[in-house]
Amino acid sequence: MVLIVIAAIALLCFLIFTFFFTVYNFIPILFLGAPYVITDQERVKKIIVLLNIKPGDKAVDLGSGDGRLVIAMAKAGAEAYGYEINPFLVLLAKKNIQKAGLKNKAFIHWKSFWKEDFSSFNAVTVFGVSYIMKRLETKLQKELKPSARVVSSVFTFPSWVYLKKEGAIYLYEKK
Repeated sequence: MVLIVIAAIALLCFLIFTFFFTVYNFIPILFLGAPYVITDQERVKKIIVLLNIKPGDKAVDLGSGDGRLVIAMAKAGAEAYGYEINPFLVLLAKKNIQKAGLKNKAFIHWKSFWKEDFSSFNAVTVFGVSYIMKRLETKLQKELKPSARVVSSVFTFPSWVYLKKEGAIYLYEKK
């Protein structure tokens, strides 16, 4: 009898976890942003080089996933922030930041970046999907200071002309 109760509780926990993972991972994709795609370390290095991070920079990763870009930007000298809507990835990113010893230089926020003000950032990274890029371009154009650097992976902004391209990584500078 005890084993049946334990099995039922385990099954219920699994179903609840699956439901919330599905809701937080797939429903927001339809309305808010991109799916979680792991950025391999080679791409991370290219992004950091293209961004030309310097000590004193303030950088942000929009849709920060497991925090690997936020960590890389902090290691390069920036005060680095990430915005992520998936609570499981936020927890993982915070764990990764702590493990990297960067909890005073790298910060993850569990919230949508759409309502945030980016005027204090001079370096931005994003892996967006095509249907958000126009809206994001408008937001960044309004909020970023001139000469802020933006790197987009895979998807391009509809009006901005990139300065440099490395594979499917695009560097922009706000004019």
